[in-house]
Amino acid sequence: MKIISVNVGMPRLVEYNGEPVATGIYKNPVDGKVRVNQLNLAGDAQADLQVHGGVSKSVYAYPFEHYAFWQKEYPDKDLPVAIFGENLTTEGILESEICAGDRIRIGTAEFIVTEPRFPCFKLGIRFNRKDIIRRFQKSRRSGFYLSVAKTGEIEAGDAIEFLERDPHRVTIEELVKLSDEKNVSEIALRALKVEALPESWKERLRRLAS
Repeated sequence: MKIISVNVGMPRLVEYNGEPVATGIYKNPVDGKVRVNQLNLAGDAQADLQVHGGVSKSVYAYPFEHYAFWQKEYPDKDLPVAIFGENLTTEGILESEICAGDRIRIGTAEFIVTEPRFPCFKLGIRFNRKDIIRRFQKSRRSGFYLSVAKTGEIEAGDAIEFLERDPHRVTIEELVKLSDEKNVSEIALRALKVEALPESWKERLRRLAS
């Protein structure tokens, strides 16, 4: 398991439906070591902190393995690394394997896996296609957010090492299933025990578990 690319970008204004919109989804790969701060990577920021960023969404990781799937979905579109707005393009770990609450080390920094990503309309801006939002969620190729447990430095090529596996074993893929499947109370009950999940998730989980 390793990092293929470290990607950062500052918010910019783009036009959407004739109006200016601020977005931080445009990110680019960077060479060399990148500082991991408590709430983001050096050189990176989110535009709308009400729905992006914060402690539980400090860093976003997306598996490089999914790029082949999306290239088949959009055969005429160029898909450069970081087109999904991810900070870390990873290799060797998928949503079906990594769990909320897992603690990992990359370089000299440590992270805790928190939750899957459900994209807003800005992914549609990046792709220049509105249908990507629905197709992204339906694909269950969500990627996963990380909180920063220990600041440090990371760079492309760094190994991803598990330090602790959450005992409740709620995968990111299972959390995505909560949004579109019935009979998910068992997943919800396990997920409620995961300390790393934000309270916004736990409010919904309590309803699903009842």
